[in-house]
Amino acid sequence: MLGGIKEYEGTKTLRCGGMCVHPEYRGKGVSRKLFELHKEVALKNNCKQLFLEVIVGNDRAINFYEKMGYKKVYDLSYYTYEGHIDVDEHIYRALDIRRISFDLIKTLSKQLVDVHINWQNDFDYMENIEGLVCYGVYASSELIGAMCIKPAGPIGNIHLLWVNPLKRHRGIAKSMLKKAAMEFKLDRLNISFPNNASLHGFMEYNNFKKLNISQYEMYLTLV
Repeated sequence: MLGGIKEYEGTKTLRCGGMCVHPEYRGKGVSRKLFELHKEVALKNNCKQLFLEVIVGNDRAINFYEKMGYKKVYDLSYYTYEGHIDVDEHIYRALDIRRISFDLIKTLSKQLVDVHINWQNDFDYMENIEGLVCYGVYASSELIGAMCIKPAGPIGNIHLLWVNPLKRHRGIAKSMLKKAAMEFKLDRLNISFPNNASLHGFMEYNNFKKLNISQYEMYLTLV
């Protein structure tokens, strides 16, 4: 059983990054013992919650975690897009899109305090991604849009896509995607995120394909 501790959304959390039991030893209490040790580590380190992701359809694992007290809280969806990013050329050329530092990206955390971000896309995690590229869109001196993406060959993995709520539906997000796709010659974009109506709507409207795989984010509050 693999785990890691950090402050997650203001709460000290122990995340289970994976658990595996050899098939010959399943059903003999090994998982329960591993969980007890995992929880013991959390309590010794003053964690307030346990957290994990589990693939939807893995009923054996889900049932086990529910018996241990975990609750399903968020759904984590995965989308992909292949092909040309089609955005109005006049809009694209009119926008001031720049490469920006991750320090500037971190300032957005104050604007996203009420938005749940999954573990692999939160600011602490992104800061340690080698080769992460960040873009910002400016109106005068105001940052109105931002994106963080990790180019990996012809594939771009998006970790942050944000537009100021007052500036949405104006082609800003698509323009950032086009900028990265052109700069790094990307022919596929991947993104994952938990329950977020705005992002779901954006993906559907712009013909991103929702992948068959999805996950639950499950939590156990420690008292």
